[in-house]
Amino acid sequence: MTLADLIPALRTSLSAKLEPGLWPETARAHCDGSLDVGGVDLSGLAARFGTPVVAVDTTDVRSRVRTYRDALPGVEIAYAGKAFLCRGMARLVDQEGLTLDVCSGGEVAVAAAAGFPGERMVLHGNVKAPEDLKAAFAAGVGRVVIDSLDEIAPLAASAPRRQRVLLRVVPGLDGDTHAALTTGNEDQGVGLSITTGAAAEAVRRILDRPELELVGVHCHIGSQVRSVTRCASAAARSIAFLGEIAREHGVLLGQLDLGGGHAVGWTAAEPGLSPGALARTLPAVLANESRRAGIPVPRLTVEPGRAIVARAGVTVYRVCAVKRGVTRTFVAVDGGMSDNPRPALYGVRYPVRLVGRPATAAPAPVTVVGRHCESSDVLAEDVLLPGDVAVGDLLVVPCSGAYHVSLSSNYNHVGRPPVVAVAGGAALPLLRRETMDDQLRRDVG
Repeated sequence: MTLADLIPALRTSLSAKLEPGLWPETARAHCDGSLDVGGVDLSGLAARFGTPVVAVDTTDVRSRVRTYRDALPGVEIAYAGKAFLCRGMARLVDQEGLTLDVCSGGEVAVAAAAGFPGERMVLHGNVKAPEDLKAAFAAGVGRVVIDSLDEIAPLAASAPRRQRVLLRVVPGLDGDTHAALTTGNEDQGVGLSITTGAAAEAVRRILDRPELELVGVHCHIGSQVRSVTRCASAAARSIAFLGEIAREHGVLLGQLDLGGGHAVGWTAAEPGLSPGALARTLPAVLANESRRAGIPVPRLTVEPGRAIVARAGVTVYRVCAVKRGVTRTFVAVDGGMSDNPRPALYGVRYPVRLVGRPATAAPAPVTVVGRHCESSDVLAEDVLLPGDVAVGDLLVVPCSGAYHVSLSSNYNHVGRPPVVAVAGGAALPLLRRETMDDQLRRDVG
């Protein structure tokens, strides 16, 4: 029996404590069970916009951007738009002076519609369809990352002006992350291997095309990477390759893009990768390896996406059913894998918190499940919620700003949720809720 069980009034006081490191920096929990983010009460947000609803704390986003900039002066910070992108987010990234990493013609179009300068966009993607390149050229994208030998000739032939390019290389290095998220080891569908000579062949072909200007190399070892040592090893192998290019071709390439994938913990006990940790290691590695390779130190680019926006986002759900099984209690909410597929894709399990009323019953372990016809539609397992959790209660999931909305779907023809920016007590819609009319407009049958 805990002290909170002996003194029930203490339970409401304890409920006002937020788990460290998981919430937006403006999040404030209160003894009455309410929770504010960006000065906006989440219960009121749910009443106004319905549930599920995603709130993004723009103050938190700006703070994390500035943490990167302060920790890594002189390093180009490129926000990875695939984590979460809409016109409002593109404008925020522009206001903060970041570069924008885009991965399709669609992402280019969103950024361009927001007025984001094309010269500060970097186009990625292991497949770039003609439509993607058309959108990129129309927007004046500053750099294109070449991902295969077969991209070189079509890119050169279609470029309306001399196009600056980076070459994505595979360093042969495991990112020590989930198997579905690692991209630096050999036999990948992305990038060109240094070991097999494919990357060196790509360099020769690019340099033979006057329509293309090779300015550097790009390397990305995976997502949710926690090891600074592995990032440093990727940098060392990439710089060694830059040295080989200089010796063979007499060309000094001045840019090294190390990608992103910096880990964010989804529970208080799960480690992340901070900009400060990178700052303590990478500058010395770049200097030492460049000296060894006999080349000037290249300008470094990093591409955080998740690390900037994940903890800025929270999702509010409404409880629709409570089912007490033989060994487990299931709490079913009005969202799930259509707005957050990451648990089904990668086995991620999230913390969950009751909001909108005080916790008056002792906590008990439950499994929080979604609304979809899949046994894999599980948001959280063995999380503690008040034993009297009931239909109509509101639950909030932190760390849901990255790869939730951007990976969302219409599974079961469930509309995607709205996204609302919160700051200074104001709530500004970024994306409205998707309606059945939206879905039926695509159905031409």
